[in-house]
Amino acid sequence: MPKNKKIDDYIARSQPFAQPILNHLRKLVHAACPDVEEKIKWSFACFDYKDSILCTLASFKQHCSFGFWKAPIMSDSHKIFKSVGETSMGHLGRITSLKDLPSDKILIQYIKEAVKLTDEGVKLPSRPKAIVNKEPELPAYFKKVLNKNKRAVKVFKEFSPSKRREYIEWITEAKTEDTRNRRLSISVKWISEGKTRNWKYIKK
Repeated sequence: MPKNKKIDDYIARSQPFAQPILNHLRKLVHAACPDVEEKIKWSFACFDYKDSILCTLASFKQHCSFGFWKAPIMSDSHKIFKSVGETSMGHLGRITSLKDLPSDKILIQYIKEAVKLTDEGVKLPSRPKAIVNKEPELPAYFKKVLNKNKRAVKVFKEFSPSKRREYIEWITEAKTEDTRNRRLSISVKWISEGKTRNWKYIKK
């Protein structure tokens, strides 16, 4: 697979210390996967294989990073993956020189494992769906005070769930009964006027 000139330009624009690192890792990727396709995605170098991202390579002001797209399901037999979380360090941690890299043999082994996972159609597990927080239940004492003002009841029902939540949480988080009663009174007044809990901070 021919190399992408955009990757050539990306490496040429990188810091002098980074260029030998980027060139070396690029060479290893091609050695381990001759059919890899080079692309620029998210402003850094990506290596695709069979329409799937195999690994990524990036350069920063003071370090480089290299990561495997399917790292979460790779065996990491040599324990080289660094636990860096959602940062720019990649799976090999902060790379500032060729000495920071594992041996070529190990890296090629890992790249080939990533290739094999793609060949076998193994995919990353789906991300768990975000838990949607249900709207908190309207406390009986709030409902009782609210029902005394028909206008407030109507407006409150027309509020979006998030706007109702703001009032409910403000009232239920009161640390004393006096504070809670004061907030109840203020809330009913504001609601009857069509005001949201944070109406003071909304730019006109």
